[in-house]
Amino acid sequence: MKRIIYAVALVATLIGCKSTQQNADKDLVVANLDLVNVNDDKVMVSVDPGKFTTEETTFYIPKTVPGTYSTDNYGQFVEDLKAIDYNGNELKVTRIDDNSWKIDNAKELDKVTYWVNDSYDIEGEEGVFSPAGTNIAADENFMLNLHGFVGYFKGMSEKPYQLLIKHPKDLYGGTSLKKIAVASEDGADYETDQFNVDRYFQVTDHPIMYSKPDTTSFQLEGMKVKLQVYSPNNTYSVKDIAPKLKEMMKAQKDFLGDINNTDVYSVLLYLSNVNGQDAKGFGALEHHTSTTVVLPESMPLERLNESMKDVVSHEFFHIITPLSVHSNEVHYFDYNDPEMSQHLWMYEGVTEYFANLFQVKEGLIDHQDFYDRMAEKIASSKQFDDTMSFTVMSENILEEEYEDSYYNVYQKGALIGMCLDIRLRELSNGKMGILDLMKKLSDKYGKDKPFDDEELIPAIVELTYPEIQTFFDTYVTGTTPIPYAEFFAKVGVEEKESEVQTGVFLKGQQPYIDGNPQTKELFFREGIALNSFLEELGAEPKDVIKSINGQEYNIENVYALIMGSRSWKEGDEVIMVVERDGEEMTLETIFKTPTDKETKLTEMELPESDPRVQLRRAWLDK
Repeated sequence: MKRIIYAVALVATLIGCKSTQQNADKDLVVANLDLVNVNDDKVMVSVDPGKFTTEETTFYIPKTVPGTYSTDNYGQFVEDLKAIDYNGNELKVTRIDDNSWKIDNAKELDKVTYWVNDSYDIEGEEGVFSPAGTNIAADENFMLNLHGFVGYFKGMSEKPYQLLIKHPKDLYGGTSLKKIAVASEDGADYETDQFNVDRYFQVTDHPIMYSKPDTTSFQLEGMKVKLQVYSPNNTYSVKDIAPKLKEMMKAQKDFLGDINNTDVYSVLLYLSNVNGQDAKGFGALEHHTSTTVVLPESMPLERLNESMKDVVSHEFFHIITPLSVHSNEVHYFDYNDPEMSQHLWMYEGVTEYFANLFQVKEGLIDHQDFYDRMAEKIASSKQFDDTMSFTVMSENILEEEYEDSYYNVYQKGALIGMCLDIRLRELSNGKMGILDLMKKLSDKYGKDKPFDDEELIPAIVELTYPEIQTFFDTYVTGTTPIPYAEFFAKVGVEEKESEVQTGVFLKGQQPYIDGNPQTKELFFREGIALNSFLEELGAEPKDVIKSINGQEYNIENVYALIMGSRSWKEGDEVIMVVERDGEEMTLETIFKTPTDKETKLTEMELPESDPRVQLRRAWLDK
């Protein structure tokens, strides 16, 4: 998963008619989704589990899904769930909690039916990250992250599933799944798509987006990349997105070499109309052979393509980990009582590191650009507890004590990957890096062979060098902060700290503030150090800006705030009213030009023959 900063009917017919009667010799679960007869912005779903032998069963909609590391309770979007017997009568159903329903007399159960609401048009989306959310816009768009629509029965998540999706004829379903067309009645204005998967995980692992056809595809060294774009106001189309996407993914394929053997990869891009009630959480969510991306339609094209490069490159590298290299907790994911793995440093951290490393390796950015990115991650990571064990944090990430540290997996997690890469290069005289390690791990395990959590680090040590055990004991499972200067020195790079002038609310392209699209509020960001002026003013992370010098501000006039602050002069009085912990307070100071400390990473002046230069080339050059 990758987030970016924002700077929003025929029930009786379906119940009475069993169009998905199970074939007696087929032990599978059949799920029907009706995207044609949408009722009050809801979709009817039925799930037929086949024959039960138990007296009771429990039906589940996921509480959380892989890649999100959050509790989202998708069952909250389900209404009027009914259990129907073979005679069309209702069985007793008891709702246990948001996500589970107990069904009595299960031996007589034919199917369950229920209505599903979507998350995009609910205020605040109930906290669901948009790329993992759902959209229902009749005859126009359906974002089917299927964990929000299709559930599973207790003890049956490993059974094969057949998906039957009835949809308007003029909507195309973009997915990496193999589609089987089902014959429709002559003259019908709908079609039915059939998809077959081996187990419930593959249901949740294959999102589908239905919209008016705006698709393209291209071949990259044996992999077919499919792109589908939904732009509600037709602001952009695939022709605007595909060229840069192809350039970026070709560089990724070149970087990976033979580690990737994916045949088909789909990118489903949903562009949100932020001026309406629409998706507000921007970023992407990974799957084995696809990614869902949600970004604002109002973005200028250059920024949109840059954001696509940022989030899609991260998600695509998830094909290595956790999709090909993962623990039992990931492989046998419990959607309603999840146990989290210790290894977010690898799943998200190494993935984020690769999303930056491939760009310098393949010539998309230069060395200095790469150093600047790593320096920014170092600065951001230091806003978190730098002595926290990363493995302890990872396996407890759903707990309140640790959940706020999740953003650090993209910062310190990536830096762990970088330092491990440098250490491997040092021990191997430049011949082995972290990508080589991931290839070895992929060969040892692969997508169908999970490992025990405690097994991974010993396996890495066995595949590399004994000294790597000390690295993990000290910096990953241990609590010692990473001495970055020592690692950079190995490759002839040094840190230089300087004082730089900044804007009041921006440091280059990095904002000190962010906005809540639902409430329209502006607030000071967590995880970054504030500049000298904001510190003097007394601003703190999470402070909500109410007004400055009597002028109220929110997302809608944030441009005026930033531009207006540029006209402030030395000695001007600044009075800012903020809301902190539910109470308003007034902050006052005299304006002085803001400065901030900046750590610049630069290459040492060394002769070409110096071993550190050679090691740096092995690290960053192709």
